[in-house]
Amino acid sequence: MISLSNAHEKFVEHLKQKGRAEATVIAYSKDIQQLIEFAKHGKIVLASEAKKETIEAFLTNLSDNRYTKKTISRKINAIKTFFKYLVDETIIESDPAQFIQHPKFEQSTPRILTKIEYRALRDTVKEDVRTKAIVEILLQTGLRISELANIKTSNIKMGEGDSQGVLEVPGTSSTPTRSVPLNPAVQDAIKGYLKERPKTDLDFLFVTKTGHQLLVRNIRATLARYFKQIALEDVTVNDLRHTFVAEHLKRGASVLLVSRIAGHKRLTTTENYLKYIERKESGIGELEEL
Repeated sequence: MISLSNAHEKFVEHLKQKGRAEATVIAYSKDIQQLIEFAKHGKIVLASEAKKETIEAFLTNLSDNRYTKKTISRKINAIKTFFKYLVDETIIESDPAQFIQHPKFEQSTPRILTKIEYRALRDTVKEDVRTKAIVEILLQTGLRISELANIKTSNIKMGEGDSQGVLEVPGTSSTPTRSVPLNPAVQDAIKGYLKERPKTDLDFLFVTKTGHQLLVRNIRATLARYFKQIALEDVTVNDLRHTFVAEHLKRGASVLLVSRIAGHKRLTTTENYLKYIERKESGIGELEEL
């Protein structure tokens, strides 16, 4: 018999060994810890004691406390992954989350920065070489923030002269390895940062002033501060990724190409952006510099 808390520790270690993104590991860990704390109130401590009714009561409690449907759906993903792991490891016999349904909700419209907005962002970070490089990479490549935090200098191959470079984005258990082109604007920003990058034995591209890896939460906090400075309302780091996808589709780039570079799991994810833009039907086929 194993407690939910011990099962939780094993689950987190499993996610790390599977190479799941740091942000995913942290989010799933917090979600399961929240479920465990709720279960304790019902005197449910062992993993085998958790039933479908326990999970449903937890989800109802979240709804009563005004958690959004999107947040609840994310927590359900964590719960389903957690209990499937416990079944696969024969820690429990049956999966109490198997028939839990996701709440139905309308997908929100992606926040796409206008040209004026992302140029203003560029202008306000231009004296901060590290943040300038971060903004250029996010805008010009559409990387996820977790992927950006894990870029290593060894993943980057600079182009000669004005030619494109290449960034090799390592795959995870849920995303394949992919090659992302680096245009001159990105390469210049990276080179500018590398000249002032603190000396460290770490291979991570982005590091703190003391030479440690710059974490996802550090990146979010830094960009949030700059968003506030130029009054960019309701903008998150992920909206730079939305902007990358939307802008290139708007300019006529191939849906398949944009989908591949952005690392979307399904082509329909990329196609959904077409509802929010006015697309040039002529099509250039390639990616232009933003």
